[in-house]
Amino acid sequence: MSKDSENKGFFAAMSSGLSMFSNAMHRSVNGLLGYENLEVINPEGGEGDAEEEARRGRWKQEERDSYWKMMQKYIGADVTSMVTLPVIIFEPMTMLQKMAELMEYSHLLDQADQCEDPYLRLVYAASWAISVYYAYQRTWKPFNPILGETYEMVNHNGITFLAEQVSHHPPMSAGHCENEHFTYDITSKLKTKFLGNSCDVYPVGRTRVTLKRDGVVLDLVPPPTKVNNLIFGRTWVDSLGEMILTNLTTGDKVVLYFQPCGWFGAGRYEVDGYVYDANEEPKMLMTGKWSESMSYQPCDAEGEPLPGTELKEVWRVADVPPNDKFQYTYFAHKINSFDTAPKKLLPSDSRLRPDRYALEMGDMSKAGAEKSSLEERQRAEKRNREAKGDEFVPRWFDMTEEVATTPWGELEIYQFNGKYIQRRADTDSSDNIEPEDVRTKEFNPWQYADLSGV
Repeated sequence: MSKDSENKGFFAAMSSGLSMFSNAMHRSVNGLLGYENLEVINPEGGEGDAEEEARRGRWKQEERDSYWKMMQKYIGADVTSMVTLPVIIFEPMTMLQKMAELMEYSHLLDQADQCEDPYLRLVYAASWAISVYYAYQRTWKPFNPILGETYEMVNHNGITFLAEQVSHHPPMSAGHCENEHFTYDITSKLKTKFLGNSCDVYPVGRTRVTLKRDGVVLDLVPPPTKVNNLIFGRTWVDSLGEMILTNLTTGDKVVLYFQPCGWFGAGRYEVDGYVYDANEEPKMLMTGKWSESMSYQPCDAEGEPLPGTELKEVWRVADVPPNDKFQYTYFAHKINSFDTAPKKLLPSDSRLRPDRYALEMGDMSKAGAEKSSLEERQRAEKRNREAKGDEFVPRWFDMTEEVATTPWGELEIYQFNGKYIQRRADTDSSDNIEPEDVRTKEFNPWQYADLSGV
């Protein structure tokens, strides 16, 4: 695939596949079940399976009918934080923790930093960006973070990870991660469009990775995601469209196409594309499935594999627990564990949320009550803050004057302020800090709480 887009290379059908399959699976069952604007998609079936598929799923009949009536008024709207949802659809994890799942295969960024070949470097980095999609296909919703909530992670591949909820309306999170090979910074503001029985999720955000050895800066623009069969049918997730990873230092880039699911699962999970140099000439082809593995092979200017070369696997998904209730990976369980918590855990950490913990323990009723209590406390904190004329100020990230343009809207950028690194250095080096029983620590994300001794 050359820069004039006229040459037909190794993935000649790649672009056309997007349009071929983009609408192939959609089937309305208006009138069949007595509902309007209802679209049901069976990822393993054909267009004749919609009515049967609509009767499946996790909802009981009465719950499904009630929820459908409530949600119809939001069709076409961004429902990121405007709708109170039942805990039956939640997983025991917050969005801040879900951000950390991108670090499961962070060793790929270590390899990118150590790599001499500039194009193979991008293969490693792009494979890292793809690797999280196996975890992202889970059909459970994470908890929305409370304003000021944080999540910390250590004891994995030498990294230090921190995320903070920096805004409530609109919901925005900022994250920072680093080890000896890379730094990772993200500002995230998810945008959604509720479509009735499905929801489009647009990853409004900016992701930057700096490889420390040469100071190379990478910029990532991921594809959107579609959550199908929210109420009727078995819920499933598909990512489709372009992922672009650009080396801002050299102009080289990776363009990968996530194929949408077609009839009987055709094309589902498939990812194909190329690494291009600054002149937009292909140098490496990449192919695989985001649910399994990715491979690469050097190619010529037409995108064809170079003679004498072969496909080499660069990443493969790790083994996962069998029959896990929430479809968790071993790493997801590690994220919820206190084994990855630092020596002195912030009281604002997601692990400490009582609703999250109750759900993890299987107490659905308590999880719902604790979730409602936290949301009411957040509203009370806002009223008190506004009555005093105070503004919320994030603790670990500073808002900059920079506004980034994304394919789905503009984004205010938050920058890691470094205070957390100093705090970690002070606590880790102190001999006076006794090990604490973090499980008994009370969750407290509020900006004006007494944080003395933290």
